[in-house]
Amino acid sequence: MTAHDVPQLFSVEIRTSRWMALVEWYRQVLGLRVLIRVVDDGYALLAAGDTRLAIIDRPEPGAASRRWSLGFEVDDLESIHERLIHAGVDVQPPSINPEGFRELTIMDPDGNRLRLFMWGVKA
Repeated sequence: MTAHDVPQLFSVEIRTSRWMALVEWYRQVLGLRVLIRVVDDGYALLAAGDTRLAIIDRPEPGAASRRWSLGFEVDDLESIHERLIHAGVDVQPPSINPEGFRELTIMDPDGNRLRLFMWGVKA
């Protein structure tokens, strides 16, 4: 199998009935950069490291699921934690995962679960 035979994840799509609010939340609270925003079509593509997050306007988006979460690796979990607190996000302090990283879990305004983590555990 060559690199061209393996699918590359281009984006994760979130469907929402509160498109503008969700785009702004991911931009302002998480700090993702908007690559494309087409208001008339209710479509935004945001940079999330090597992949992208697409936010799509739908009148009936369906319920948030606990079966999956979006995992974001960060360089400084403490500063992200502070930013989330100042943004009014319901967030607990980071915890230590036995697999060797620190993490915190939050919900976006639509109830989608996000895990923010940083490799390495401070003593």
